Amino acid sequence: MRRVSGWATHSPGETVARYDFERRDLRRTDIAVDVRYCGVCASDLTAVRTRDPASPPLVPGHEIVGTVSAVGEGVSRFAVGDEVAVGNIADSCRTCPACRAGRENWCHEGVVLTYGGVDPVDGSLGQGGFSSGYVVDEHFAYPLPAELDPAGTAPLMCAGITTYVPLRRWGAAPGRKVGIVGMGGLGHLALRLAHAMGAEVVQFTTSPGKAAEARRLGAEEVVLSRDERQMAAQVGRFDLVLDTVGAPHALEPYLRSLAVDGTLCLVGVPSEDLRVPPLELITGAKTLAGAGSGGTGETQEMLDFCAAHGIAAETEVLPSHQVNTALDRLERNDVRYRFVLDMTA
Repeated sequence: MRRVSGWATHSPGETVARYDFERRDLRRTDIAVDVRYCGVCASDLTAVRTRDPASPPLVPGHEIVGTVSAVGEGVSRFAVGDEVAVGNIADSCRTCPACRAGRENWCHEGVVLTYGGVDPVDGSLGQGGFSSGYVVDEHFAYPLPAELDPAGTAPLMCAGITTYVPLRRWGAAPGRKVGIVGMGGLGHLALRLAHAMGAEVVQFTTSPGKAAEARRLGAEEVVLSRDERQMAAQVGRFDLVLDTVGAPHALEPYLRSLAVDGTLCLVGVPSEDLRVPPLELITGAKTLAGAGSGGTGETQEMLDFCAAHGIAAETEVLPSHQVNTALDRLERNDVRYRFVLDMTA
């Protein structure tokens, strides 16, 4: 067992506090990672704020970048000293059709999450990357591209892959028009990715102050979604609209903005059910889709693409002892665009 130090939530509403615990002994194909950076995701905030007080302490964090410090005897992909990244999936059954296709995020048995998941071997509760060290099977670790900033790479392991997969699947490419709804942690990466894929990208935002920033990140046009006149001018324009917003909102204006056979894909997770008038889908033979995370093949492809195009998240890096500051500010939406914790500070 290897003793590490982290930051855990013990009950909802309380601040995250220092927590020392033990990582498992390395199994045959495990690697141990000294964590350098860990991104702060909205799902981490949800885990902290809604934690069952009767549950054991939980260490959040699933956007991990670090250095391999030890390897199991059967490890073939990594050596001590390698820089690696780990995302929100720590294991899967490896045998179902989804896993065999490299889409482990849709494992038929259910994935083992980087934290909060139950280890299939010993039944222990997984603890995440808000810690000095992590242990994971090499199958779910990725070489860190030398071309990318390590801190900026951490959010790619969740926000990056979550937006990359639907952009690739539904055709962000030259000659295609793509709309991005929302310009937060997910949206700003979706904008950069779609632009790098060659699509004509339009940013939808509620904030007039983000227009110049959106154009800097690759938007050819910015539409204020609260302006009825501007929204009316979008009808029938887009091959794909990627909706990254996590707050309740109406889908009708974005469905109307789709061209014939267009797709509206949801990657944000609002807290309320969404209303979809059937005729908005039927008219124009439109598709309403969803996407979330990605498998090992898709994740490696995303990292290679980002390295080739110099795409990383725009981050504010805080020392790990300011984790509660990061969570409080994230709850107020006071971040542009992702917090990353320096786990060495």
